[in-house]
Amino acid sequence: MKVMRKIIEIDEELCDGCGNCVTACEEGAIQIIDGVARVVNDVFCDGLGACIGDCPLDALKIVEREAAPFDEESVQKHLQQLKGVEAPKEETLACGCPSTRMQSFVPMGTCEQANRPATIQSQKSALTHWPIQINLVPPTAPFLKGSDLLVVADCVPAAYPNFHQDFLKEKTIMMGCPKFDDGQAYVEKFAAVFKTAGLKSITVVIMEVPCCSGLPMIVKKGLELSGMNIPLEEVIISIREGQVLQRLKN
Repeated sequence: MKVMRKIIEIDEELCDGCGNCVTACEEGAIQIIDGVARVVNDVFCDGLGACIGDCPLDALKIVEREAAPFDEESVQKHLQQLKGVEAPKEETLACGCPSTRMQSFVPMGTCEQANRPATIQSQKSALTHWPIQINLVPPTAPFLKGSDLLVVADCVPAAYPNFHQDFLKEKTIMMGCPKFDDGQAYVEKFAAVFKTAGLKSITVVIMEVPCCSGLPMIVKKGLELSGMNIPLEEVIISIREGQVLQRLKN
């Protein structure tokens, strides 16, 4: 049965999928679907508009229309389901794909470097582990323990020329896209990591575009949910020059 009530309406023409509203909605009513924010079910939206102030493009507003009544019991079940995706099971695909198999790498020795082709001897990777995608790294991964964590929007390495040397060296990395992935699942995943990994620091590196701005907020939400106190730095990279535009310490 539908009733006349206040509810959130999202202008999909204005929305760029930054995900800020996803993390601002305590009921989990909003998710990024096909690159834009959508109310997944009317019963999850209380119509109070807590998400509106987090939208940089004013794509959200409160309207009054016929909708299913807000259902707090359904919201609680929905939030439990969202929490259930925080730590995906480690599985290897039937084809034998190693994308989810955890690996730690040791620095390449002098002899190994000498045997590499001359054209790539100077191109030394600073990557120390696998996997690196946020969705694939379990909170209990051994390479996370006591590390300095680097959380990166996945466009950054393509734009910043010295990414390995300036950011990745001596850090563990978790990489993803706040626009196309599930922001709420990210919050839950990071909260679990922060609770269990004993991290020394967190560095979040993003591009200077609106869709990236949700990633630092997601990390902060996860940090708040975990109840931990870990030093956090945000770094913003320019699109054209690939330079550091801003560093913010929290």
